[in-house]
Amino acid sequence: MSANKTINLTLKIWRQKNSKDQGKIETYPIEGISTDSSFLEMLDVLNDSLVEKGDDPVAFDHDCREGICGSCSLFINGQAHGPDRETTTCQLHMRSFKDGETIFIEPFRSAAFPVLKDLVVDRSAFDRIIASGGYISVNTSGNTQDANAIPINKVDADKAFDAATCIGCGACVATCKNGSAMLFTSAKVSQLALLPQGQVEAKTRVLNMVKQMDLEGFGNCSNTGACEVECPKGISLENIARMNREYIAAAATEEKKVKSVGVAM
Repeated sequence: MSANKTINLTLKIWRQKNSKDQGKIETYPIEGISTDSSFLEMLDVLNDSLVEKGDDPVAFDHDCREGICGSCSLFINGQAHGPDRETTTCQLHMRSFKDGETIFIEPFRSAAFPVLKDLVVDRSAFDRIIASGGYISVNTSGNTQDANAIPINKVDADKAFDAATCIGCGACVATCKNGSAMLFTSAKVSQLALLPQGQVEAKTRVLNMVKQMDLEGFGNCSNTGACEVECPKGISLENIARMNREYIAAAATEEKKVKSVGVAM
């Protein structure tokens, strides 16, 4: 068996004590990092050394470390989640970097994602967008219908599943020059808009979610496409087009309702 390869690195990490602190880049040399370790494991090694010295460890988000939860959102050398495509930070391995390389590590940047500390940002804006309409009502009266009894076209089912793979990491927002959340919001709209279970609240859903997205301060989409490229789950721009169609249809229906009420009065 070949010996485990190790590399030495220079880390340039954004340090910020709290949301009110100005923050700055600080430099940390680190040695003997296994190329088989993940990026977060490398940060664990750094933090262990900082704690041993009595210094404050670098704060960063993590949870599952399996590419599912979307917590490990870092900007690495100017790219969301680092240099590998369709890979979360926790799935990024140190073999993607060269011995002696300098790595810049920053939090996701967006007005809607304020920095809380170091590399940790507040992404609760995404939670509020989902809470505004990213769900379906379920009949719990005792007469519920078996989900398997509802026929769904396979093409639609596959598209809905593809949209549902969005993990809400925020890479799309951090990558977009406008700080737009259109890819995230459209994925959450699409996964329900494509299914019969989501049709009852389809119009109010898209209107409310887009409204909440705007209220959170996200920028507008200009179809640059960087969001799709940097998305660790490969969410397609097709979802944005679908959400726009859903929104236009829903807005037109609401306008007709308003006019009809006005005539009646």
